[in-house]
Amino acid sequence: MQIQIVKSKIHRVKVTGADLNYIGSITIDETLMDAANLIEGEKVYIVNINNGERFETYAIKGAKNSGEITLNGPAARRVQKDDIIIIMSYAIMEFEEAKTFKPWLVFPNEKDNSLT
Repeated sequence: MQIQIVKSKIHRVKVTGADLNYIGSITIDETLMDAANLIEGEKVYIVNINNGERFETYAIKGAKNSGEITLNGPAARRVQKDDIIIIMSYAIMEFEEAKTFKPWLVFPNEKDNSLT
């Protein structure tokens, strides 16, 4: 049997922008993506702490160490600049493997989205 389990989580990160006219996705600082073991194009789930919105999109790399978290395209309507969100991705794995799997959990500084 296979199940879905949390693979990666960037917990409580601040939205730095919302670009309705971009094609779509979420732009994430490359440093945060690396720390969370996310790859460009990976499906991610977004939870907006400020308004309760939950939605999915895909990740694209932002400039390294920029702190950028920008929602693009239609997803830009579900956030506002300075909202706090959680970004998660899931993996499908065998039940027994999932019992011992340890996800990548990242807790950035909410003021500037840095890892320090």
